[in-house]
Amino acid sequence: MFSRKHFSAMLIAAFALLIGISTPALAEPVAFAAAPARVVAAPPVYGNADYLLDATSGKELLAKNAGERMPIASITKVMTAYIVLKEAKLTDKVTVKAQDVQYANDGGGTTADLRGGDRVPVGDLLYGLMLPSGADAAHALARTYGPGVDAFVAKMNATAKQLGLNDTHYVNPDGLPTPHGDGYSTARDQARLAAAALSDPTFRKVTSTRHYTAPATGDHPEYNWTNTNEMLGQPGAIGVKTGFTQAAGFCLTFAADRDGHRFIGVILGEENSGRRFDTAETLLDWAGDARAR
Repeated sequence: MFSRKHFSAMLIAAFALLIGISTPALAEPVAFAAAPARVVAAPPVYGNADYLLDATSGKELLAKNAGERMPIASITKVMTAYIVLKEAKLTDKVTVKAQDVQYANDGGGTTADLRGGDRVPVGDLLYGLMLPSGADAAHALARTYGPGVDAFVAKMNATAKQLGLNDTHYVNPDGLPTPHGDGYSTARDQARLAAAALSDPTFRKVTSTRHYTAPATGDHPEYNWTNTNEMLGQPGAIGVKTGFTQAAGFCLTFAADRDGHRFIGVILGEENSGRRFDTAETLLDWAGDARAR
């Protein structure tokens, strides 16, 4: 017995024969292809080098001149903090000397406003190193934990090799230019260093702090330090470090934890101070979309 559907099809075929045309065979349902995956184009980036890493998966999301050696200014202090945290106790007290203050002043570096004779716990001095980017704090820490600045710089370079940062060389603990040439690194190397440093909870706490006050004691006056990193306040932001010299331009290492992933980026050689933060913010927003591709 024919169904109504088959009977209708037979009538249509018979009518087609009467008027002299043929009918196509009954077709199978059309299978529509799935929509292609959404491609999220990378946003425009500036500076001489730009790099973005998903440190959780190890995937490089963006790389522009990421392996090119160039000066990195005060981003150097990430390595300084990394070594100090491995060698010192937070309760250790560092005696600031006049030479530490003079070094920062002579080099034109930013300072933590330390004074010769101050005795400052390492836990506080790390904030003076990382927030206002104190070259005086860097010199005092390096002099103490080298011992001596030259020995400390040797530790910096040895640690770089241990971490596989093969395109990195330090000449001082602060990134200031020297008459004998600057240190250098790459955007990729500095992202890898940041990933290692951020594994230390104290480093994360320091570098993600916007303002810090070290109360006055019998060993030093009250210090008030503000972080130079304008990325703080962005969702999940955890630092890391700003930098600037005439040779290096404006530099930034930045990081954020979002949706279970840690994203770390580096911008080197930017001409515009504010634009590096805008670029970093855009890259972090894009990183989530890029991860979802």
